[in-house]
Amino acid sequence: MSNFKNNKNRLYLGVAAGVVTATVASLSASPVRAQEAERRVLPPVSVDAPQQRARSATRTAQPRATPQRAARVAPRRAAEPPPPPAAPPTTMGSTRTIGAPAPAYAGGQVAQGGTLGLLGATSVMNTPFSTVNFTSQLIEDQQARTAADTLINDSSVRTTTSSNGFDDTFIIRGFPVNATDVGLNGLYGLSSSQRVPAQIIERIELLKGPGALINGIAPSGAVGGGINIVTKRATDEPFSRLTPFFMSAANYGLHLETSQRFGANKEWGVRFNGVGRNGEASIRDGNFQSGLGAVAIDYRGDRLRWTLDLFSQNDNTDNFRPQISLLPTATAIPAPPDARSNWYPDTRLRQKDNTAATALEYDLTNWLTAYAGVGYRDGSNYQTFPRSATAVDALGNFQVQNTYYDSYSKTVSGNVGFRSRFDTGFIGHKLNVAYTGFFQEAGNAYIQGGTTASNIYNPAPLPAVTLDRYSPRHASDSTLTSVAVVDTMSFLNESVLLTLGGRHQMVKQESYATTGTNIGALTSTYDASATTPLAGIVVKPWTNVSLYANYAEGLTRGTIVGGNFSNAGTILAPYKSKQQEAGVKVDWGTITTTAAVFQIARPSLITTAANAQAYDGEQRNRGLELNLYGLILPGLRGMASATFINPELTNPTDPTQRGNAAAGVPDKAFSAGLDWDTPWVRGLALNGRVIHTGSAYLTTANTLSFPGWTRLDIGARYTTTALTGKPVTFRANIENVTGETYWLTTGTYVTVGAPRTYLLSAAFDF
Repeated sequence: MSNFKNNKNRLYLGVAAGVVTATVASLSASPVRAQEAERRVLPPVSVDAPQQRARSATRTAQPRATPQRAARVAPRRAAEPPPPPAAPPTTMGSTRTIGAPAPAYAGGQVAQGGTLGLLGATSVMNTPFSTVNFTSQLIEDQQARTAADTLINDSSVRTTTSSNGFDDTFIIRGFPVNATDVGLNGLYGLSSSQRVPAQIIERIELLKGPGALINGIAPSGAVGGGINIVTKRATDEPFSRLTPFFMSAANYGLHLETSQRFGANKEWGVRFNGVGRNGEASIRDGNFQSGLGAVAIDYRGDRLRWTLDLFSQNDNTDNFRPQISLLPTATAIPAPPDARSNWYPDTRLRQKDNTAATALEYDLTNWLTAYAGVGYRDGSNYQTFPRSATAVDALGNFQVQNTYYDSYSKTVSGNVGFRSRFDTGFIGHKLNVAYTGFFQEAGNAYIQGGTTASNIYNPAPLPAVTLDRYSPRHASDSTLTSVAVVDTMSFLNESVLLTLGGRHQMVKQESYATTGTNIGALTSTYDASATTPLAGIVVKPWTNVSLYANYAEGLTRGTIVGGNFSNAGTILAPYKSKQQEAGVKVDWGTITTTAAVFQIARPSLITTAANAQAYDGEQRNRGLELNLYGLILPGLRGMASATFINPELTNPTDPTQRGNAAAGVPDKAFSAGLDWDTPWVRGLALNGRVIHTGSAYLTTANTLSFPGWTRLDIGARYTTTALTGKPVTFRANIENVTGETYWLTTGTYVTVGAPRTYLLSAAFDF
């Protein structure tokens, strides 16, 4: 337990802050309740009005002096209480993004809209893109630990890593989206480079397709989609909540959350989240320790709004979930090993992240808002990093080389701009002009050890690393800046919405030597720029139907080749990606259905025979997406989606592969879930979810494919006030009920999905 000291200190500090917040909340609530009690004894106006009219009739016969009448009326007016502060209006459809988010849609699992970068806070029905906005209600009811546990509710999103691994890596529309490409309140590089803890999330905003014009260049070059995390803010109703929880096999923890608003109009808000956990999770003989402290402060005035987020995250994992390379020339794909096993025994992973971010908006007029935001993140990783010196064959045999791969990154990210809404004649405008900036310094230390024979079903002890372990050295600087303008024009009472825009993006990258005789010397650099356009249209033949189409381009910075490739440290050239999409959205009242067809094309990144990363031709993903979400019946919430993709190689160097499917991209995926309030027990709800992923090829030769897999999750919760007089919610979930074992793949680089996992918690409000 000694190595959990840092996490305990974070939790203790968080508990202290939470207790202070809860105490202040209770003290400030007392006079409010007293005032409310005094107001209740005042004579209601509705009772006095008839009496006044009756007395007016009497005054005709016996008139009273004016001073007497004024004396009776004046005190009555003075005693009238001031109106209570109004709840903040939603930001959706306004020039604001700080404040109450878009209202939840019927069923409460998704929102009616979200913040869409350059397009601002927009309704789903007015957006010329495919978007989904998951709420904190869904996150809590499914007992998600990170954002990845929620995002797989959409079939267009799949993870290529699993619980207790190095990070959360996604595939959206068949293209990779790294954890480093997840935005935080609209800014890249500020969330953890590994995973975003669920406890800080109010909304998860998913954009499908290239988002370079919407959000700027993603740090790691995502083109398949964008993920933005909206952090929690203090609610109008104060609360304090303590949640002990348990996760199999023996991982336990405690979550403290408090929320309070202050001021005559509740203009100041403070929300705190503190989490500590420890114990064996999903890897046999492993241990996952985590400490999180997060404070969110905000101010909302008539014209000025301001936010501040501070959080610190510290994860220590012993025996983390491994990833490995399969032999591309194998005649068969080996069966996945036990999901609780670790074919790299005795690994260590230490991850730390500290972030501070602030944002401000000011309404210059009722149609023009100026905004700015900036944040800083300091992150580090220290890990045992075994790799397959010889890839795994069909029998599970491979050569393992043990290494240390330590790294750090320091990031500054910000934006500044103006949002406006105005009319020119019969045309309405929603105009946004913005500048974004991103700078990241990164460093690493790659220290190689010995090599030995092993097997994924019967792993050998890792060979020793005998070289000295030195601190990470400065490896690269990345500067991404852009200037953008976009205008959404509305016609015919907003039945036609036309969006036109462009972003001029500038990419500068420098790479430095971390080994050899010239440590710190500049080894490669490039400085490129490009202008990427955006065009989108929404046509509403009826108020509940939206037909939309878009064309978007994105500029992606070049890949910095990782340490396990022969051309490690090389910076590949930046490239453009292009998307065309068309679809229809129908809001049936309590259910929304969407359908979309899309095409995304970008250069294909491959690993050569010499174990080097390089671009080769183009990968063009064409697909169909179908979605449904909402309140299916009273008390029955649900969402379902299906995605079909053809990931075609259009012009590879090898002519025999032209027209083949890209490696590691499943041809189809389905997600469906239901949440039902039982009629026979008040407060009891049952839920279930099915996740299916189709087959994917091992290599672009398309000779071998991974089989598809299906995962079933079930759960229940019960809410009651009988125990303490305040809400207490018990939750129980089982993920992967049938204990399926399957590969998660990006082609030849694979890991296994998580085993059957039990989740228990009890949330006590006080």
